[in-house]
Amino acid sequence: MKSKPDSVPGGAQPGKKSPTAGLGLRLRHTRLVAGLTLLQLAQKAHCSESLISKIERGSATPSLAMLHRLAMALETNISSLMSEDSLAVGPVLRAGERPVIKTGGISLERLVLPTRGGLLQANIHIVAPGTASDGQIEHVGEEVGYVLEGTLELRLGEECYTIGPGDAFTFPSNLPHGYSNVGKDVARVLWVNSPATF
Repeated sequence: MKSKPDSVPGGAQPGKKSPTAGLGLRLRHTRLVAGLTLLQLAQKAHCSESLISKIERGSATPSLAMLHRLAMALETNISSLMSEDSLAVGPVLRAGERPVIKTGGISLERLVLPTRGGLLQANIHIVAPGTASDGQIEHVGEEVGYVLEGTLELRLGEECYTIGPGDAFTFPSNLPHGYSNVGKDVARVLWVNSPATF
């Protein structure tokens, strides 16, 4: 299902640089450091050469699943492609001050700032009604989630679960997984995985 643009609570503050602003430059830099042409990266990530070119030029925004495929093809993670190097800000990230990554109609509000070698990753997934992840992904690690509000359909391999506020889930990350918001309201899910993938 195609997602509709929605204003997301906790989005980027006025005057602040969007977390996706430097994605194209970082993607191109990472690709060149890896010694890959556009075509080679496209083949590894199972997408078109023109899509990667558009992302690098900043004229296209990839879905979360596409970002994941690009990160895996470049042997890195989404954090390294999406985030500027974070300065140490202490152990507390205040409400309204946390960075939000928005891509493909799904937003990730960062609860843990990405660091080199960091093993823990925690986000609040903010999913508008009718929005779905782009297929199922799989990778190394473990995941746990807790639905704060809204209703999601969680797909784990061939199984499908409808989950709502107060429901929790856990699964190994090598199990293909994806989700969609099947409710009428925005869904917010506290999602933790280790090691850091996004």
